[in-house]
Amino acid sequence: MSTALLEVKNLKVYFPVYDGVLQRKVADVKAVDGVSFTLNRGETVGLVGESGCGKTTVGRALINILRFVNPDVILDGEVNYIDEKGNKTNILPLSKSKMQPFRSKIQMIFQDPYSSLNARLTVQQIVAEPLEIHKKELSAKQIEEKVAWLLEKVGLQPEYAQRFPHEFSGGQRQRIGIARALATNPELIICDEPVSALDVSVQAQVINLMQDLQKEFGMSYLFIAHDLSVVHHISNRIAVMYLGNMVELGSADKVYFEPSHPYSKALLSSVPLADPRAKQHKQRVVLHGDIPTPLNKPSGCGFRTRCPIAKPSCAQDVPVLSETTPSHFVACPWTD
Repeated sequence: MSTALLEVKNLKVYFPVYDGVLQRKVADVKAVDGVSFTLNRGETVGLVGESGCGKTTVGRALINILRFVNPDVILDGEVNYIDEKGNKTNILPLSKSKMQPFRSKIQMIFQDPYSSLNARLTVQQIVAEPLEIHKKELSAKQIEEKVAWLLEKVGLQPEYAQRFPHEFSGGQRQRIGIARALATNPELIICDEPVSALDVSVQAQVINLMQDLQKEFGMSYLFIAHDLSVVHHISNRIAVMYLGNMVELGSADKVYFEPSHPYSKALLSSVPLADPRAKQHKQRVVLHGDIPTPLNKPSGCGFRTRCPIAKPSCAQDVPVLSETTPSHFVACPWTD
């Protein structure tokens, strides 16, 4: 059986910008600009980076919904789904009808539990919807039983099925979102900042629930978040993004405790510490220089305008994500 589940090769996502009376194209927002990585079965890869770096766009590209939301989007590269026999299918160019068989295999948990659930539908209808689309062989009674089972799995009482989303707290709503994502027995769940809108105590409950479900069902997670401590807790590997590019990828402990890329070092140094004594020994990396935008990226390395170790050659070539130590990849030739 193939251990790899998803293989991303040189993924690019550009959003055209139009201006003028005739609305002519004047530029491209390079939201994702050549990202490559592999996601294995049963593992969690954490995707981190500051706002606007392209994390969410990567997640939406993997589930292939960008073209249907924004028809003008420019997509390039490959997103290969790999079945258990090792057969690859590039799902990026697939139409809606051809993509449907893969929808049940790749699901998404959205960031905002308040807007991701249809307020006009009951919990029963919300969780049953993917079953009605992808499991047409199930009877109405079987779907009702499956919804009750899913609600129990995420820690909610089956009686809640007849209630509406406004009757639940934020944590309970996110549990409903998780139940909906689990309905089709997916192999991969894209988690787009699933706990960022929740209180800290509720965050812990949801994270622990997701880990328990992963152990039970063996699915993979792409976990997108800002909270680096949460990402380190749940992830097997961590990928760091900056301005549409992946700058570091490695084991969770290695990236979190011993980051190599200068941007990763700055990002990790911003993690707050609860112990005042530890703060005294922590060296904070403060970045200076202009903050570029994906609309007008610097030549060469996109981080060079803020990088403390930038060289003149950094303006020439885009650094390639290269293996510096076993299973650890860094996109910088000047790292230690």
